[in-house]
Amino acid sequence: MPLWHVYHPPGTYTPQQKQQLAADITGFYTRFGLPKFYVVTLFHEVDASSFYVGDEPSRNAVRIVVEHIARHTDEPVLRKRTGEVLAELLAPHTKDRGLYCEFHIDETPRDLWMIDGIAPPPSHSEAERRWAEENRPTPY
Repeated sequence: MPLWHVYHPPGTYTPQQKQQLAADITGFYTRFGLPKFYVVTLFHEVDASSFYVGDEPSRNAVRIVVEHIARHTDEPVLRKRTGEVLAELLAPHTKDRGLYCEFHIDETPRDLWMIDGIAPPPSHSEAERRWAEENRPTPY
């Protein structure tokens, strides 16, 4: 699953803007065959008195932590391209709005992940395709 934590100042995003960002994030992953329900986006409002960039309180910074669990890569070119594509995806929601944005991606071991007590099926398997089509986990 990709799990996104979006830390931002209060009032940075309206409910509609949050929904659009979550939809853009989900669309990125479903292009590669991941089920929609794998993608989780959490928005965390953080007041400037608790959000520092360096030693300065920030009123216009967005910090994003992405956890990739369903897919990993060790290929440097693909890792670099993933970062570039995600920066492009985020720009309309951050940089283009005058917000400072920083993100990083962690890769969590896939074997430490379960959904409703079920270990997700192997990547690109028939069971994973079924999960994507049905948009829910089912025993396989």
